[in-house]
Amino acid sequence: MDSSHKHYEIIKDSIEYVLENFEDQPNLDFLAERVSLSPFHFQKVFRVWAGVSPKEFLQFVTVTHAKRLLKESSILDTTYSLGLSGTGRLHDLFIKLEAMTPGDYKRGGEGMVLQYEVFPSLFGDILLVSSERGIQSLQFLDSFEKDILEIKNEFPNAIWKEGESDLHQKLKDYFQNLIIPETPIPLYVYGTEFQLKVWRSLLKIPMGNLCTYGDIATSIGQSSAQRAVGTAIGKNPIAYLIPCHRVIQTSGLFGGYRWDPNRKRMIIAWEQSKLTSPNNDSHEV
Repeated sequence: MDSSHKHYEIIKDSIEYVLENFEDQPNLDFLAERVSLSPFHFQKVFRVWAGVSPKEFLQFVTVTHAKRLLKESSILDTTYSLGLSGTGRLHDLFIKLEAMTPGDYKRGGEGMVLQYEVFPSLFGDILLVSSERGIQSLQFLDSFEKDILEIKNEFPNAIWKEGESDLHQKLKDYFQNLIIPETPIPLYVYGTEFQLKVWRSLLKIPMGNLCTYGDIATSIGQSSAQRAVGTAIGKNPIAYLIPCHRVIQTSGLFGGYRWDPNRKRMIIAWEQSKLTSPNNDSHEV
C-alpha cells in the first residue's frame, strides 16, 4: 500500500469522525491523537493528501459550501459551451465512451478476454476490469470477493485473467500520480439508451462544479425524469472518470453514492482543494 492510500484512510476516518461530532468541534490535537500521530505530523499528512489544512478541508464538506457551488455552477452552461472551453476539449480528449452492443452483453461476454486488477488510489482500492475494447468496470473496492463475483456473473462466458495491461497502467498513472494520458482512455460499457445519455451528460461536469439531478434531467431534454436520472446515476459502472460524485441534491445535501456517501464527500472536497490550493498543479478531470 502506498503512502497516499494510507493517508486517505487516516483522513477518511478523521473526516467521518468530525462529521459525526461536528457540534463538539474537535481540535487538531484531538484528531491527531485519535489516529496516533503528533499534531505536526497529522497536519503534514493532511496537507500532502489534500493540499490544504484540515480546517480548510472541512469547509468543503459542508452543505453551505455545496449550495454555493450549485449557484456558481450550471450544467446547462457547461453543456452548451462544450467544445468551446478548455474543460470540454479536455474531456473530449481524455475520455472516450463507447456503448457495448446488446449482442455482446446478451452473450455474457462470450469471445471476450477480461483482465482485472486491484490497485491503490488516493480514494481507496480500485477494482479495474477491461477488455481489448476498453474499460468495462472501474469501482472503489468494498469486498473483492463480492465485487469481482458480481462482475463475473454479468459476463459469465468471458475468459477472465488477472493481470496488468498498458491500459491499466494509464489508469494507475492517473489515479496515483494525476498524469493525464496522451491518448484517450476508452470506456466500453453496457447501458440502456437513457443510461448512456445520463452518463455522457455527467462527463460534461467540470472538476470543481456540482449540479443537481434536475440539472442532468434538463440537460438530456427530460426535465421531469429526475427519479430515473438518479437510478441511472446509481448504475454508473465507471467510478470517478464518469463523475457521478458531482451530482448532489438541490438542498445542498450530498446524497447517496454507490461507493459510500462519505467517499463522495471526500472526493468533492479534494477536488475543491485542488482548485483553491495556491500550489495547485493538478489537471482537470
